[in-house]
Amino acid sequence: MTTTLSFAHWRRSLGLIGIAITTLAATAQWTVSGVPAFHATPAKSDLPNLLSLEERQGIYFAHPYQQVSYRMADQVPQLLYQMPCYCRCDLAMRHRSLHSCFEGTHAAVCSTCMAEAAYVYRENQHGKSVAQIRAGIERGDWQEIDLETLHID
Repeated sequence: MTTTLSFAHWRRSLGLIGIAITTLAATAQWTVSGVPAFHATPAKSDLPNLLSLEERQGIYFAHPYQQVSYRMADQVPQLLYQMPCYCRCDLAMRHRSLHSCFEGTHAAVCSTCMAEAAYVYRENQHGKSVAQIRAGIERGDWQEIDLETLHID
């Protein structure tokens, strides 16, 4: 009987450890410190293409702000290349900058990516430098972007 209790206790302990590991993995974007991946200088060669207009359809692009954020990204690809992305896709998806998010459909389902791109676009329109825009991204100023009212001027 002691063996049965030990086995049950051991199984329960493994289950709790599994839950703890899953919880840590799921909350990584909020617990990781430091600035996510970005490029400090402009690209020295051609950048990968952003998701094409033809591919921007279907369920990932059902809301106007999804289309608008990608159109904004089209206007500032070099800047996106030099910006970090605070959804922490650099860890989960090995993205190297905010530009990576718009190379596929990731940004269309990530409010952080869309808001950051809109922030970059807006600040560029106001004449801000790369360093000033990146500092704003790092401060979290992109969080003031309301995706529901997103539009290109």
